Amino acid sequence: MSPEAKGQTIGKDAKDMQELKLTVSSSPHVRCNESIPKIMWNVVAALVPAAAFGVYYFGINALVNIIVAVVSAVVFEFLWEKMMHKKVTIKDGSAVITGLLLAMCCPPSLPWWMSIVGSFLAIVVCKQSMGGLGYNLFNPAHVGRAGLMVSWPVAMTTWTQLNGQVIDGVAGATPLNVFKHGGQDALFTLFGANDWGSIYQSMFFGMRNGSMGETCTVLLILGGLYLIWRGYVNWQVPVIMIATVGILMAIIYQSPNVALFEMMAGGLIIGAFFMATDMVSAPITLKGQMIFALGCGLITVLIRVLGGYPEGVCYSILLMNTLTPLIDRLVKPQVFGAVKAKGAK
Repeated sequence: MSPEAKGQTIGKDAKDMQELKLTVSSSPHVRCNESIPKIMWNVVAALVPAAAFGVYYFGINALVNIIVAVVSAVVFEFLWEKMMHKKVTIKDGSAVITGLLLAMCCPPSLPWWMSIVGSFLAIVVCKQSMGGLGYNLFNPAHVGRAGLMVSWPVAMTTWTQLNGQVIDGVAGATPLNVFKHGGQDALFTLFGANDWGSIYQSMFFGMRNGSMGETCTVLLILGGLYLIWRGYVNWQVPVIMIATVGILMAIIYQSPNVALFEMMAGGLIIGAFFMATDMVSAPITLKGQMIFALGCGLITVLIRVLGGYPEGVCYSILLMNTLTPLIDRLVKPQVFGAVKAKGAK
């Protein structure tokens, strides 16, 4: 073999050996093709059918509030990140989700400028002031809703029905509110029904007043099941939260009919599938998430039964968000390879 050919062979062997070398790097070592934008836009897609039904049922006011809430959320995130000289992340879809969830948790008749205020509270006060995506302690959309509820309670309890017709401009004639203050007879009168079956049908298919996130149960469940199928949501979380409310209501009212009504009423479905499962503000481990869901269900029942508000999902999730760090500490997984302290069992 000529020296030139021999040198080429040695160089090739050295190159092959270099390619076979192990690369030492920090974790994570197991990767997948998922990314933040992909996850976020899939969540948006899961919400679109229920939002579209809300626009169909409630009319142009619902569409205006969705557009205003989403656009203002994106604009606030862009302006904040530019002002703070941070990387602009508006393409990842997280701000779009926040705006969409905020709009779906508010009355369709809400004045458009209040949607802007809600987006400011959600994006700037809750999310960006805490460090941006991944650092917020609370669910941004629920912070925006809670701020609007405290500031403008009349506007936040003014509900509309088909074609924007106002039903009750003061107290709000949502099924939860009617049942809480008037009982079963008042609820039957609201739906013009003589049996629970007719009420369940109306609530399941969205023929009722309230926010867009309280109406079409079937589309919200289908969206949640899509997220479970994609692996973005652990099924135990929504099941535990919804079942907790149903079981406790069945015990309190001694009625399975009331239990089923309470599970479909209010924002329980959208809260259980889309907010209690938030990857940032919920606990990290599955065990912690299950404890979180149980707490959300318990607080929801307490507020609905004993509180002044007919609904408790928003505040239950926000209150449990405050316990997320504690839950993570209590149920943190065992570190393999760690040496136990002397005398420890």
